[in-house]
Amino acid sequence: MKESFPNLSNNVGNGEYFAKHVILTPTNADVHDINSLCCESLSNIQSKTYISADSVEEDLGHVFPMEYLNSLTPSGMPKHKLELKVGVPVLLLRNLNPTQGLCNGTRLMVTGLHPHVIEAKIITGDQAGQSVFLPRITLQPSDNGMPFVLRRRQFPLTLAFAITINKAQGQTLEKAAVYLPTDVFGHGQLYVALSRPTSPAGLKVYTQNGSINNKQGVYTKNVVYRSVL
Repeated sequence: MKESFPNLSNNVGNGEYFAKHVILTPTNADVHDINSLCCESLSNIQSKTYISADSVEEDLGHVFPMEYLNSLTPSGMPKHKLELKVGVPVLLLRNLNPTQGLCNGTRLMVTGLHPHVIEAKIITGDQAGQSVFLPRITLQPSDNGMPFVLRRRQFPLTLAFAITINKAQGQTLEKAAVYLPTDVFGHGQLYVALSRPTSPAGLKVYTQNGSINNKQGVYTKNVVYRSVL
């Protein structure tokens, strides 16, 4: 965390800082863990928690308890309990208004936490610097592997100290820490992660010891499908 976000507490509210610094990792589970740690480290800033309203099809409402629905966070969905602080980076999870720069994957910085809207400033893309108000919307998982359709009314946001490698495509960073507790799993993911910083000095890679051809060392797999080349 210190490598990607030097002097983090002194840069809260600095949109340019968060636009150029990020932690990249392959899985959503690691993204959520890192984001929680970064947010908790800013203990001097008061947080506000937004609770979602979850539901399923009417005829299945008695089958799946609300506590179970609240515990789910499918890929591309915000958490049931969304904890935010003024001055932290967030990632937009849905297309809201592409002409205003509010697209899936846009990074923003929270500037105000209100009961019914969240005030934020866009920090990436052509509309960087623009202030926007974000409402709650009803979301459904785009890739639903569950035996029901979860509907969640929540702000379409997640913390963005860390983002998945796939969400980082096309972005240029000053400092990036690539956290690989597990190997990448998709074609070209490792290349995308390693090519985000503008210089080698801005790249740090954290991975576990492994072996290649029975040689022990610090390795990670690079997934390349020859049929795609």
